[in-house]
Amino acid sequence: MITAADIATGPNIALGPLLVVAPALTAWFAGPWTTAGIGVLAMAGEVINGWYAGRLSSRNVVVEVVAIAVITSLIVALCAVRDRRAHQMARVRSVADAAQQVVMWPLPRRLGPLRLACVYLAAEEEADIGGDLYAAVRTGSAVRVMIGDVRGKGLPALGEAALLLGAFREAAHQQASLPDLAASLERSMTRYLADFEPEGEAGERFVTALLVEIADAEPLVRMISCGHPAPLLLGPDNTVHVPRLHPGPPLGVGVTDPDSHVVDVLPFGPEDTLVLYTDGVIEARDHNGVFYPFAERAAQWTDHLPEALLQHIERDLIAYAGGRLGDDVALLAIRRAHSSHDEVEEDEHVQRYERNAEPSPEGTGALRAPRSRFRSRSLLVPRASALVPRSPGRR
Repeated sequence: MITAADIATGPNIALGPLLVVAPALTAWFAGPWTTAGIGVLAMAGEVINGWYAGRLSSRNVVVEVVAIAVITSLIVALCAVRDRRAHQMARVRSVADAAQQVVMWPLPRRLGPLRLACVYLAAEEEADIGGDLYAAVRTGSAVRVMIGDVRGKGLPALGEAALLLGAFREAAHQQASLPDLAASLERSMTRYLADFEPEGEAGERFVTALLVEIADAEPLVRMISCGHPAPLLLGPDNTVHVPRLHPGPPLGVGVTDPDSHVVDVLPFGPEDTLVLYTDGVIEARDHNGVFYPFAERAAQWTDHLPEALLQHIERDLIAYAGGRLGDDVALLAIRRAHSSHDEVEEDEHVQRYERNAEPSPEGTGALRAPRSRFRSRSLLVPRASALVPRSPGRR
């Protein structure tokens, strides 16, 4: 087009130098080879302009052709460097994704008689995980679950998270009671911090955690709070109950006596749902600095499927915080599976969600929530009835 316009305007108006714009614009969306091809076409266009005007051998035409060649060469070199760095970043990203998948195993959709759903939102952009953590294991006739929050956020807190997840997956099978499990995790954290705690942060590294045990044959849930927020119990008719727990010290402060941890016992029947979370949820603020009213907001969706419930909470939380979270967020919903109707509703919900969600890494069985800048991991669960709120017991 520039060549045709230059010929049409005659010798008094020189548009040939504008041909250098073609390879420069091409570099924004194409690779070095395509950019080089456009540069060659730009030089050919300048040659045609000079030939048509009868001044092909003039100094101006020669200088313009050489200038286009030099500038095109520089642009092609920059394109090659850019593409090489992009490939390197893609390889680094794939390695990071694999490492993060190893640390934070995707939870199964079903574990024993329980249906699980979880969402993770890392506050640090381009990260799948950070300082929040969760895990669930099947131990004989019960399921043990842990959700925790490492001091700090993002990738710098990943070391403690990886250590605690590995320790929990092993100790959950070896320790007979929740207090013994908490003491075992404390010993693991103490050993780790003795070797790897930075000198300038002595005594400042710790993890809050909530340990949960749900037996198959008992309509109860046992839990120990190591400085972690209490879960929510969602009931029918938009009822939300926050139990009063007896929190102990966080993990990593050196309290290894099992007797220092109190086991709280709550009723948890076939129609009950338990929502665990980290403090990134309740510490999110709106533009006026008001904290996110988690219990009040969750009451809107007590009749939803656990996966749909977590989707609503996730989107509402992000919108409430104006699209930016100040801390990592982990949410975990647990509900007993007790009817074939749940399976049908789960399949229908999965199909609807898969049409809008981003695919997760192959083989994880998880989906990423759609339309969010946060890299979240979520699992799909079936519908079950709501629960009736009750008061906690103490053992």
